[in-house]
Amino acid sequence: MDNSALLSVRDVSSAYISRNFALFGKKQIKPVLDHINLELQNGEILGLTGKSGCGKTSLAKCILGIIEYEGKILIDGKELKNKSLQVQMVFQEPGASLNPVKKIGWLMEEPLIIHKTGTPVERERKIDEMLERVGLDPSYKTRRVHELSGGQKQRVCIARSLILSPRLLIADEAISSLDVSTGAQILNLFRELHANLGLSVLFISHNKDAVEYLCDRVLVMENGRVGEVFK
Repeated sequence: MDNSALLSVRDVSSAYISRNFALFGKKQIKPVLDHINLELQNGEILGLTGKSGCGKTSLAKCILGIIEYEGKILIDGKELKNKSLQVQMVFQEPGASLNPVKKIGWLMEEPLIIHKTGTPVERERKIDEMLERVGLDPSYKTRRVHELSGGQKQRVCIARSLILSPRLLIADEAISSLDVSTGAQILNLFRELHANLGLSVLFISHNKDAVEYLCDRVLVMENGRVGEVFK
């Protein structure tokens, strides 16, 4: 293992626990990740592909610290209990990731307020900058989610995930809910962000054409394991 890697996943396993007949039923353990090892270098776009149910999203949740796991997940060689400032995620359904009641400006500012980042003026400047980075102008701050197209919603989700300047962005099926043309635009946006910001990305998709187009390396998962690796 390379100690200089941005992300190191070392011998990570995880399982879901369920019960038949609710609380008092027999406990069932279903392994979903089986001794996963991988690394992602600074500035790399690493693709992760495989069939539905192979464990791609479960691995992403382990990296984010959402679900429990055995093994080690290191950021810059360190185990971090709170990874939220280092790792952010873009989800498959952009509309479901955004509160429909709030305006885009409020949604963008929320993470900055939670983490006590900047003055109101500095936060507004940061929001404008991030919106422009993803191809939206500052006027979008006054809009609500239902006023946006699917591609615009995903651009807002990407901008919101970048607002805290994370070291690593995980994109989990970020184009699968979009039409082909819009999906291609989002892929090109990831390329632009990678080139302009030096952004490191774990790009998860079942679309092999997309990962081959975007990624420096591609890992193929099957039955909770990382198998084939290609460039």
